[in-house]
Amino acid sequence: MPTHVTSPVRVGAAGNLPKVIEEYVGRVSTRTAAVSVARMRSPAGWVEPGQTPEFDEYTLVLAGALHVRHRAGTLVVRAGEAVIAHAGEWVQYSSPEAGGAEYVAICVPAFAPERAHRDG
Repeated sequence: MPTHVTSPVRVGAAGNLPKVIEEYVGRVSTRTAAVSVARMRSPAGWVEPGQTPEFDEYTLVLAGALHVRHRAGTLVVRAGEAVIAHAGEWVQYSSPEAGGAEYVAICVPAFAPERAHRDG
């Protein structure tokens, strides 16, 4: 039988400013370890610690712009664009532009804080 997710679970976020994470599918909301699907809303000026995750993260920006810093530079991912951060690669997400960013993040396997390996 299909699982109907009628509302997300809000989970804590890392970073210098409050960011809203609504997990629809994942370890917290549905006890799913294979994948997580979350809607994120980060304010202007938000930045999180860098990380070297054990999961692939597929991100679709719905509104605003998400900056993705990596070892070779920074990508600016705007509404209607996507980015893939590959497992084992260092990345740092931020939304420095006015209006912040709204995006959907899909992690395979599912996001877990201990698997993000955030910078100290």
